[in-house]
Amino acid sequence: MPTPVRAPIVAVTVYPQHARIVRRARTELGGDGRFSIGGLPRTLLPDSVRASGTGPASIVGVDVRPQHLARPTERELDELLERQRVAKRKLDEVTDAEAVETGRADLLSALAQRSGRAFADALAAGNAQPSRVAEIGDALAAQLSDVLASRRELADRHARLAEELAAVEREVTARQAAQTPDRTEVVIELEPAEDAGPAEVELELSYVVTNARWESGYDIRLDEDRVRLTWYGLVTQHTGEDWPECELILSTARPAATVHVPEPQPWYLDRAVPTAVRGGSAAAGGRGGGYGASMPEMAAPAGPPMADMTAQVEQGAAAASYRPARPVAVPSDGGAHRTTIATLGLDAELSYVTAPVLAEEAYLRATVTNGGEHTLLPGKASVFHDNEFVGTTRLDTWAPGEEVELALGVDDRLRVKRELRRRSATKTALTGTRRRELEYRITVTNHGPRVAPITVLDQAPVSRDEAIVVRDVRTSPDPEELSSLGEVTWRFELAPGASAEANLSFRVDVSKGVELRGWRE
Repeated sequence: MPTPVRAPIVAVTVYPQHARIVRRARTELGGDGRFSIGGLPRTLLPDSVRASGTGPASIVGVDVRPQHLARPTERELDELLERQRVAKRKLDEVTDAEAVETGRADLLSALAQRSGRAFADALAAGNAQPSRVAEIGDALAAQLSDVLASRRELADRHARLAEELAAVEREVTARQAAQTPDRTEVVIELEPAEDAGPAEVELELSYVVTNARWESGYDIRLDEDRVRLTWYGLVTQHTGEDWPECELILSTARPAATVHVPEPQPWYLDRAVPTAVRGGSAAAGGRGGGYGASMPEMAAPAGPPMADMTAQVEQGAAAASYRPARPVAVPSDGGAHRTTIATLGLDAELSYVTAPVLAEEAYLRATVTNGGEHTLLPGKASVFHDNEFVGTTRLDTWAPGEEVELALGVDDRLRVKRELRRRSATKTALTGTRRRELEYRITVTNHGPRVAPITVLDQAPVSRDEAIVVRDVRTSPDPEELSSLGEVTWRFELAPGASAEANLSFRVDVSKGVELRGWRE
């Protein structure tokens, strides 16, 4: 029989989709030279197992095999299962009682409705006494009141029993997961040196497991004209073994993928095509918002702010590894455990963009160059203005020296308004051509304390049918760009308290007999 040895985890390298575990053990040479390290996860990849060591011996074999452990008999689990069965039975009984009371309530309501009409006719014809009608009505009302009260009581019991059953089921799941009988065992066979004698050897075992990963997350904090970006790794694993505080490395290697700025899409006009039956679905849309209310002022803390502990980076030929500044424990609970990788202070060029045809709001954005040594990986980012949370965005891969635009949320100090100034619809007498004209005015006002460069986007429609012609597209002032897809771009520099106006008008001619599709005002 192999000699069992204890080999605790001493290092973990986490990849985007799995992890490499390193264990070490010290043991005395002896017996048949075979040593087993058991209790390893079932998700271990057998082809990834590697063994090495130091001492007067050679490794002659490594065997990976399933380890079948006897399921322990637990009275506590049996009791939990019995509680689960009892809770389910009680919940079923209450559900049945609720159905009965609902039926009684429906019956009494229908009876009251029918009898009410019958009694009204009888009273009108003089065939019923008012006192008798009142007596029967009171009896029906009393019965219905009792039924409704019983339904409320049953609903309360149902809620309590459902909570009790959910709690028991969580306990059962946790207990069953904790006593999983099947694990993995690795047997290492050693051949002692000829003159070894009694000696101690150190064994190192490494293997790769699935159900482990890490991903990037960011805090983006805007302070005046600088962006402070904190990059952290979120490590998640449910491999079946807890990782203690040990050397942790986050690697980008792959051994074996809010706040947003609205951009108008082309506005197309087409000939409407009638259909006998049209099916479709409705989609609800919306935009996420941050916390826009002002926060109460807090007294500034005494002394300098705390510094973040960042990771050491090791850049390889095709991947990078990040070593956090302190050991990190990651239990096998499926939760995300955070460790800081890097903190960057970056100069930012601030500007605004608004597309009032979609939303009458001005979005703050920062043009920033990655001046650090790290290639920042894709991930979700929380956006703060000083200490106030305003929303979330997402960063794509960001290489050193690369310039990107960061969306930093809505700034309510810039007010945007888009008004329909003119609308007309006429028809020519000779050709029957229908003519529609629209004119819009956009007003942007800067209520902030600094000059605000702002890009204003609007659009004119684009025809995709020769019977529909867009004419006389006029803008004032002249835009910086008017694209072939109808997008109009103005840029303004607004001083504090200043306003700017942009006007857009156009005409659409539709041939006789053509129905217009895609029109909006």
